[in-house]
Amino acid sequence: PILQDGRTHAHTIGYGQEGKFSGPLKPMTFSIFEGQEPSQVIFQFKANPPAVSFELTGETDNIFMIQSDGLLYYVRALDRETRATHHLQISALDAQGATVEGPVPITIEVKDINDNRPMFLQSKYEGSVRQNSRPGKPFMSVNATDLDDPATPNGQLFYQIVIQLPNVNNVMYFQIDNKTGAISLTPQGSQQLDPVKNPSYNLVVSVQDMGGQTENSFSDTASVDIKVKENIWKAPEPVEVEENSTAPHPLKITQVRWNEPGAHYSLSDRDKLPVFPFSIDQEGDIYVTQPLDREKKDSYTFYAIAKDENGKPLAFPLEIHVKVRDINDNPPTCPFPVTVFEIQENEGLGSSIGTFTANDMDEKNTINSILKYKIVAQTPQIPTDGLFLVEEYTGKLQLARQALKKQDTPQYNLTVEVSDPDFKTSCFVQIHVIDINDQIPIFEKSDYGNLTLPEDTAVGTIILTIQATDADEPFTGSSKILYRIIQGDSEGRLGVDTDPQTNRGYVTIKKPLDFETAAFSNIVFKAENPEPLVSGVTYNASSFASLKLILTDVNEAPVFSQDVFQAKVREDVAINTKVGNVTARDPEGLHIRYSLSGDTRGWLKIDPVTGEIFSVAPLDREAESVYQVQVVATEVGGSSLKSTSNFHLTLMDVNDNPPRLAKDYTGLFICHPLTAPGSVIFEATDDDQQSFRGPQFTFALGSENLKNDWEVSKINGTHARLSTKHTNFEERLYKIAIRINDGGRPPLEGTVFLPVTFCPCVEGSCFRPVDTQEGRPTVAMAVGILLTTLLVIGIILAVVFIRMKNDKGKDNVENAQTTEVQPLRS
Repeated sequence: PILQDGRTHAHTIGYGQEGKFSGPLKPMTFSIFEGQEPSQVIFQFKANPPAVSFELTGETDNIFMIQSDGLLYYVRALDRETRATHHLQISALDAQGATVEGPVPITIEVKDINDNRPMFLQSKYEGSVRQNSRPGKPFMSVNATDLDDPATPNGQLFYQIVIQLPNVNNVMYFQIDNKTGAISLTPQGSQQLDPVKNPSYNLVVSVQDMGGQTENSFSDTASVDIKVKENIWKAPEPVEVEENSTAPHPLKITQVRWNEPGAHYSLSDRDKLPVFPFSIDQEGDIYVTQPLDREKKDSYTFYAIAKDENGKPLAFPLEIHVKVRDINDNPPTCPFPVTVFEIQENEGLGSSIGTFTANDMDEKNTINSILKYKIVAQTPQIPTDGLFLVEEYTGKLQLARQALKKQDTPQYNLTVEVSDPDFKTSCFVQIHVIDINDQIPIFEKSDYGNLTLPEDTAVGTIILTIQATDADEPFTGSSKILYRIIQGDSEGRLGVDTDPQTNRGYVTIKKPLDFETAAFSNIVFKAENPEPLVSGVTYNASSFASLKLILTDVNEAPVFSQDVFQAKVREDVAINTKVGNVTARDPEGLHIRYSLSGDTRGWLKIDPVTGEIFSVAPLDREAESVYQVQVVATEVGGSSLKSTSNFHLTLMDVNDNPPRLAKDYTGLFICHPLTAPGSVIFEATDDDQQSFRGPQFTFALGSENLKNDWEVSKINGTHARLSTKHTNFEERLYKIAIRINDGGRPPLEGTVFLPVTFCPCVEGSCFRPVDTQEGRPTVAMAVGILLTTLLVIGIILAVVFIRMKNDKGKDNVENAQTTEVQPLRS
């Protein structure tokens, strides 16, 4: 094939711009595939007189020829790799051989065919890679060349790894860039390469032309030997840096190294400290830049990062750990300005008083924080010095010489010296001697005589003050007195409150007193301490006192057994059914008469003697679901005192209300004339109590003759749709009977009449002319009424006019007669 200008193919000859293989002499370009058979015609040039022949010059390479009649052809196969473009010139000559036209440039482009195989530059390559190198980063390359045109698939090369030896678990550790031949590690290779296990690998790499896309492509292979080197990009061992170092800073503490030169190093602070006291230089040496203080921060963790010249990480960051080594730069400190302990008097020798613990901010469990304790002073030295002992390393305080007596002194002050290897601190300790409970409370008198009270004395009233004393240390558990009633008040109607300042006891009424239950009581009080008595000391008669309490009777109103009485019945119970009962008693034992108050509906009556309550009229839950009345109990005789309680009667629903329409539906309409069947939606309700599911009504037409024109369908438990079955309806009002069943127990059914008007519609609303509206006269009727009204008004006016005329004539006659009888007066 030959391509000419627009790359038009021709198998044997070329074609001109006009689509022909012949034409006049002019500049032209032809494209011819290399490797074609020789003696192929390219183009036939035509001479214009006086030209009679043609001459060919330029880069002919003895391949291109032109006949005198202008036939351009080539005699040998072309080779693009030898010359890709031939620049020729053609001249038109006259009969004398003189040039009459041209020379004209003719360009021959040699098109490539895949006639060259790719070749690796080396048959064997060698390289090395560090373990844990970053996956995808090339560490070596293989290169191949192809003499074919690289701008065509013939010269497009495709690299791939054919074999990897050893092949561990069929996992590829290496990968190659298919276009560039660059070799790098896979993610698995980055993690698993180990020079100890496999120090070297061999790869067979192939290259194909045609982009590796066809079976006809050429290929070549090469061997690649790769050594695995130990990765030196490793985290260093944790570093210890002595705190408060006085050496010049920055001070090198450790180092990291990337596997190859040229890496750019940096540090990243994990904790984002306000001041980061470390740095790294571009050799990978890490420095501490200032003295560290272990008591402020005892360790640091940060990361060392290596990047290439483009700022991309070369590998994963390394975690650097720095521990700050303690020095003894903190003295012991006291836990409080004064530490207080307590010990009871008469404790035995060696008794533990407590443990005194000082603090040291230096590192725990090191020589710098091991503390020693020593008592260096005791005040007062009564009865002697050296009463106390402190254990040297634990700080445990003990009684050293003898038991203590509060009478000697209530308090001791100790100075305790606390030391570490380099510092000493004085701390202050107070030891309070606590009185033991060896004295019992003693009542000021053992008998508080007789006390008479009316039984209705109010709760909270203080009826008596009692007093006992205790010789133990004031305001301690040993001297505080608690009073208990241990006899004569089994109902707990009385209580005793103690004044903490005076130990005085106030006997108070806690519950209502009752003459009828206990008219006379022998009360016994006991005084005791919250702190246990010491061994050998017990409470005796001095800690007890008595009181005779006498109650006087007071006439009290009856007392109901409950504040509210409740009962529950069905709303359809028969009249004179017992629906509940109430009970009350009179504290004095008088008879009681019951009555009702607030029976506004007249539904109930009560038996005045037994308190039984009966229905006397039909009950209606829909009127009142919980009927509330008051019950009055009046004592018979005495002062006729009264008390009241409440009676609540809950009415349980029965299905006694048929369904009905939920609202007035006088406004329902369907536009007339109908073009299609129409419908309206309506809602039903029921006055009975509904279940949690709500009403479940069913709907049906009220008569069989309606079924030809109408149908009703249920939408849900409360709504239904009434629809027409055809369009042939008159323009008027229809009242459709619909049966609604509530499905209750027993089921009730109601028949309702749903009014539906068929009327003309304007903008979706029913339009009713005056002469068709129900209750209004027609136009003819209105005209008749108007004429009749005017006729009546005319008759009335005529009668009035005639009467007025008659009355006027009568007045004229009377006036004339008067003139004749009565002369004029001057």
